Amino acid sequence: MTPPHALTVDAGTRDLRAADHLLHALADELPLPGDVFGCTHLVRGDHPHAAVSLARPAGPLPRTVRERLTARGYDVTPGLPDAAGRAVLYPGAASLAGTLTVAELIARSAIDAVTVLGTPERPAPHTRLVTRDHVRPQWRDGRLVLAAVPAAGGALVPFEVPDPTPCCADH
Repeated sequence: MTPPHALTVDAGTRDLRAADHLLHALADELPLPGDVFGCTHLVRGDHPHAAVSLARPAGPLPRTVRERLTARGYDVTPGLPDAAGRAVLYPGAASLAGTLTVAELIARSAIDAVTVLGTPERPAPHTRLVTRDHVRPQWRDGRLVLAAVPAAGGALVPFEVPDPTPCCADH
């Protein structure tokens, strides 16, 4: 997706979990229309961190959004930091709880496709997907795609787990 109306918000968040929380807080506090996409982006360089973006393909974001973000001290710039954002807020995201078929997931949300890691074929529309109430698709070539992995009983689960164990947690 290359939306004509997008803002990057850099709050210096350290990781994706903090960026997810920031996006949810912004959705609760700002007048965001229902067709807004809120994504996380990894920023590399001397100080690696996660930035977030807010984009609305159908029209501009409300003027007050940028003003309120800037007033909070966030670094706000026009456009997206990259084309491969990881979507946290997107149309239909709230309806993706529990177990759904792949066809239901696509029909209920802005997700365009589901891929299964390690296989070249797309899953059948009737394949069950256990969402774990944590569905984070990514933009790939202008399409919102959810990466999934096989699970018990022929079902799928999103590749990204809701509560990952931090690297080196057992050290």
